[in-house]
Order: sequence, then C-alpha cells, then structure tokens
Amino acid sequence: MTSELDQEFEKWRNRPLEPIAFLIMDATYIKVRLDGSVRNCSVLTAIGVRRSDGKRIVLGVSCALSEAETHWREFLKSLKERGIGIPDLVTSDAHEGLKAGLRATLNASLWQRCQFHLQQNAQAYVPRLEQRATLAADIRSVFNAADLAHAQLRLDEIVTKWREKSAKIADWMEANLPDGFAVFSLPEHQRRRLRTSNMAERLHQGIKRRTRVAVLRLITAIHIEIFEDWETGRAYLTI
Repeated sequence: MTSELDQEFEKWRNRPLEPIAFLIMDATYIKVRLDGSVRNCSVLTAIGVRRSDGKRIVLGVSCALSEAETHWREFLKSLKERGIGIPDLVTSDAHEGLKAGLRATLNASLWQRCQFHLQQNAQAYVPRLEQRATLAADIRSVFNAADLAHAQLRLDEIVTKWREKSAKIADWMEANLPDGFAVFSLPEHQRRRLRTSNMAERLHQGIKRRTRVAVLRLITAIHIEIFEDWETGRAYLTI
C-alpha cells in the first residue's frame, strides 16, 4: 500500500504542467528523523497562476536539508522542464538561495519581493518600539500607491522623514523597498494578490497543522498497539 502511494505521489510531483503567468515561491521548515537524528527539513513549494484560465495551481514541492541555491535551482529547473514556461512575475521573499536560483533559471521573469516580508524586515531597524506602527503605516502608504511613479515619490518622502530619526532605517528603505515595486507593472486588479507570497505561506500553515495531527495520530496508534500487547500479555508485577 505504501509503495503504491509513493508511486502515485511521485507521478503527481512530476506531472506535465501548463504555462503559467505568475509564480509564487516559499519555503518552510519541518523536523524529520534522518539517520538516527532529528533534522530541520526545508519544504520548497511553488504555486502558479495558469495563463489559460487564471486558476491557481500547486506546481510542485521538494524537500531538502537547506534552502541552498542548488536546491532552489534544481527545483526551478524541474518546473521549467515540466512546462511552466517563463512567468511574467515571480513573487517570493529575499532568501539569497532562492534569488540565486531564480537568476540561474528564470532570469527573464520580473522578481517581486514579498511586501509583507519587507514590512516585517523593516521592524528590525526601528530605533524605538513605539515607532513601529508609524513605520508600518508609512511603508503601506508606499505599497498602496496608485502607480510606480507615486510609489517612488512617496518612498522619497518617507525616507526624508525617517532620516531625521534614524539614518539606518532610511538607508534600508531606500535600498530595499523598491524590490517590492515590480507588481506595479501589472494591471491594478492583479496587484493585490501577487504582491505577497502569503498564499504559499497559508498553504504551509495548513501543512504544519495537518502534520501535527498526523504525528499525534501515529503516536496514538503506536500507544494503542503497545497497550493491547500489554493487556494480552503477562502481568508486569505481582500485586
């Protein structure tokens, strides 16, 4: 039974794919037992939006012991070989391994850095905790601009404003927030759903919830088996 399932899953992971217009990439970590020790395993996930009908599709998944460039590159290479073509836009976080993999395989696609991650990353540079809400609102005002020109104008304004408080955060925003501007090249009605990798993150949250349930189910089954063996076996102690 397990062998048959493995074959079906392998077939699904390597099935032919249709061309996609947009690609969303993300990774999460789960603990696995390998060679007698518990290791963190990186689960690489790719979600696409088909060119033919605009529907979302889980393109593939791969497991590796890290998010190194070679793992992302091989994963992306396999997606291309299966038929995704060249997406117009790829949305992801700024992990160096993923970025290097994209440069090696999908260099013609625009790269959109996840705006949600950018807002989270910015908080590490805030000099005082009470300034976090203000900074978040300022960054949102940039990303919610009507178009690229207004986004750049608003970025210039908040960089000037924050430079008086912290040159460090001002320099960071000036260097990093434009990575979240690629989505402005798309029609307005497409931007909101493609400006973050939240779709892939929600998928990973579901995987983790189900993994916890599956682990509990497995542990319970083992406990029941042991309990039944003890019930039908000899007494452990004479009482």
